Amino acid sequence: MKIEIAEKQPLADRIRPKKLEDFAGQDHLRERLNAFLEAKRLPSLLFFGPPGCGKSTLALLLARAKGMPYLRVSAPEAGLTALRKQLSGIEILILDELHRFSKAQQDFFLPLLETGEIVLLATTTENPSFSVTRQLLSRLHVLRCRALTRPELARIARRGAEVLETEIVDESLDILASLSGGDGRTLLNLLEYTSGLPPERRSPESLKQSLPEVVIRGDRDGDSHYELASAMIKSIRGSDPDAALYYLACLLESGEDPRFVCRRLVLSASEDVGLADPQALQLAVACQQAVEFVGMPEGFIPLAETAVYLALAPKSNASYSGYLNAQKEIRTNGMKPVPLHLRNASTSMQKEWGYGRGYKYPHSFPGAWTEQDYLPSELKGRTFYFAKDEGQEPRLLAWLKRRRKVGE
Repeated sequence: MKIEIAEKQPLADRIRPKKLEDFAGQDHLRERLNAFLEAKRLPSLLFFGPPGCGKSTLALLLARAKGMPYLRVSAPEAGLTALRKQLSGIEILILDELHRFSKAQQDFFLPLLETGEIVLLATTTENPSFSVTRQLLSRLHVLRCRALTRPELARIARRGAEVLETEIVDESLDILASLSGGDGRTLLNLLEYTSGLPPERRSPESLKQSLPEVVIRGDRDGDSHYELASAMIKSIRGSDPDAALYYLACLLESGEDPRFVCRRLVLSASEDVGLADPQALQLAVACQQAVEFVGMPEGFIPLAETAVYLALAPKSNASYSGYLNAQKEIRTNGMKPVPLHLRNASTSMQKEWGYGRGYKYPHSFPGAWTEQDYLPSELKGRTFYFAKDEGQEPRLLAWLKRRRKVGE
């Protein structure tokens, strides 16, 4: 298909497909998209997926195929007052980055969709469950788009090279595709850069040296931010140091705030390692201090050490689970009064009430321990903390069992 070229137009717009058949990617949505095109009226849709996967292009293809008056705007640039005026005579509104509108601003579209005044084709890179109001979401069909695969990116790269009238061998195009992270827009930017290089520098060997430093996207407020952090923590929990290092590198190379990473590691040290290795939390806190002290980029060194240590450490979530057990008891049955013998008698009246009466000071007994009830009477004998047979935890539990046996 011949593509008209406007020299000042970005390559992404110059090669944007005119028909759904020419679109690369999102094959899992083809059947639904064709059904929408065959329907008498296009429903309001929300395209959700990572940047550069073709969300806006699909919205444009649907709008053009219906042949109805449409308007495309971007939420960060659209004021609602001006948008009201622009919607006169418009039947389809393509709205990019819906998540950039506040929840109150999103309510603007409710009556328009309720009456059928417009069809809304919106896009978002953020999970709509959190970024879109429940009322608006209930009026939209959500289509989840995926990052483009390397074969799909290679197809786009060949098409772009043809438009640029630049000869680039397939192996070089594959290198560009692999560096794009599933993002077609990033791919085309790299392709434009490559097309400006002398022919001898477009070879696969030279291209790796010629390409500018690739800045991997770090969507700090979107899904990738939390997905990478979650993958790192789950890799630590699963005792896989290689995966933990990989996701740590993904986070840092994407420009993630190292303080955020430190917080994740500190929490993992307590939740996943716990008392199986009490030193894990000390190391994680020391890591946070070290990163603050040395800064980046060298801060990756203590971060890597901590991630590997946590991955290799014995695991126990017993203290974490113990708290959740106590929390459940409180939320289910409410808080019970503190036993009188554990209360401080700060006044003479409190002493008369029995505050502190009968309390046994553990340090006055051998081994700094004596038999004594600490839980409220209604919960006497209840257990919330269940130790695991990992690392240091059996030793700590054995100490407690010995003390309790003495008191029997």
